Amino acid sequence: MRKVHPEFAYQSRELEGQIDGILGDPPDRKNYQRMIDALVDEYATGGGIEDVNLLAFALVDHLEFSDPKGLLAEAGDYEFGDAARVFAMASCKGEAAGRMYAALQENLPDLARQAIITAFLFKNPRKWDDDDQSLEQLSANDDGDDIEDEDNATDDFAQMFDKDGD
Repeated sequence: MRKVHPEFAYQSRELEGQIDGILGDPPDRKNYQRMIDALVDEYATGGGIEDVNLLAFALVDHLEFSDPKGLLAEAGDYEFGDAARVFAMASCKGEAAGRMYAALQENLPDLARQAIITAFLFKNPRKWDDDDQSLEQLSANDDGDDIEDEDNATDDFAQMFDKDGD
């Protein structure tokens, strides 16, 4: 298991939620495909919303990965990385998706780098280790010593307000 940057882990979880939300319950594959096709067309023409999650959503079903180890290594840094290297580790299948991939290399290389890695992590959850951010995990080593008991005032504190000096 390999650690990835927390923002990549977050974006991967967000992508999962977005896909589940678009599919709906019961899953509406036609609606899902219409959304993907619209996003692919938008990004292929050089437009599209500059959002990692939307771009990963457009890419996720079209990407093929040739260097999983390299992508995992690139997932260690969210802000900085070699976009050209990441583009070389993946490719898009299909004509429209191929045009989108080429347009992304030219117009949004850094954002696309993040989206490609996010899509890779989403499709390969067993290759990386997500930090458990659940409340149970976050409170596992909390012995409560940082919580002051509000009902118990010390004698010194109570005497500050005692006018009679009792």
